[in-house]
Formats: sequence, structure tokens, C-alpha cells
Amino acid sequence: MTEAQVLRILETALLCANEPMPLSELRRLFSAQELTQDDVRRHLALLQLDWADRGLELVHSASGWRFQSRAEMQPYLERLNPEKPPRYSRAVLETLAIIAWRQPVTRGDIEDIRGVTVSSQIIRTLEDRGWIEVLGHRDAPGRPALFGTTRQFLDDLGLRALDELPPLDDADGLMNMAELEEAEAALTAEASALGMTLAPSGDTAPQPAQGPTT
Repeated sequence: MTEAQVLRILETALLCANEPMPLSELRRLFSAQELTQDDVRRHLALLQLDWADRGLELVHSASGWRFQSRAEMQPYLERLNPEKPPRYSRAVLETLAIIAWRQPVTRGDIEDIRGVTVSSQIIRTLEDRGWIEVLGHRDAPGRPALFGTTRQFLDDLGLRALDELPPLDDADGLMNMAELEEAEAALTAEASALGMTLAPSGDTAPQPAQGPTT
């Protein structure tokens, strides 16, 4: 099989996929004798170069590889759907920022940092969006749930791992209000840089994704 054929197969599979494709899934397109996983990685890198000057780009997120529109294309694509999706409230973004940077955390931990009660609706909103999940329970009275972010959260922000989140200056492991505002701003900026609106699920265009798949 020629290199051009391999690139065409990978390109077709990725463009037709409804969600990111992990390397193991892409590897199944070929027999063991044709390509190793390292070969597939090399061809994906070549495919990225092939699309370097186009409106779509091939990116590697937490769940795998996918094509998505470049951030600079977003203003034009939005003209096809001019209705702006609703944005999440600051309370929701602050809660998400705390969970993202300080996970695993309990609802009580979040309330201690924010200084206000966290409503069940805020937690439900983030769970329904697929951005947070219960990772376990703290060994304490009442066994409160410990929340953390999901792979969907990483995919939607175009990240492969949590260590790709912007670092916060934190000496004692606690988040103060200044750091909370920094985390919230970083979270919003990360999404904006990728041409993404932090809005409820269902507001996305068909594949290929317009920015990260949301």
C-alpha cells in the first residue's frame, strides 16, 4: 500500500467519523502487516501537514483524532446559524473552574472556595453537559461525592490531558478569589481561542466540528 493510499484512508475515516477516533480504532483500518501504530502516528502527522493551509485542521484530543474548523473560520460559519447560543452563568463557570483545577473536590470544597452555596442546578447543569462526573466519595461523615472533569470536557476544550490547562500560581494548594477569577478567565479564553462558545449541548453544527466538538 502506498503512502498516498494510507493518507486517503485515514482522511476518509476521520472526515466521516461522528466523534474523535482513538489511535487503536484508526489502526484497525489496516492489517498488522501493513502498518504498525507508529506508522499510523507518522501518517497522521503527515495528514496534519497536508491540511495546514486549509479551513479544517486535524487535532489530537483526549478521546482521539478529529477534523475541526479553525478558530478563524468561526465568524463565517456562525453566519449560517446567526442565533447565539446562551452562555453559562459566572456561577457555573466558577464551579467548573474549581473542579477543573482542584479535582477531586466535594460540593463543600467548592462552597468554601466560592463563599456561597452551590445549587444542585449548577452541578446538574455540568453533569448534563458531560463536563463533570462523580469520581468517588470522601471518607467523611455523609460520604460526600468527589467531583472531577470528564474526557468530554477535555475534548470540548481541545485538550489531551489536564496538565495542558494553564497553570495557576498557587503556593498552598488552596484557591483564593484572585486565583478563581484567573481560572475562570483562563477557561473562557481557552474556549474562545478554539472558536467555541461555552453553551448547552445541542448547539453544534454537523461534523466536521466547528471548533471543538461540543
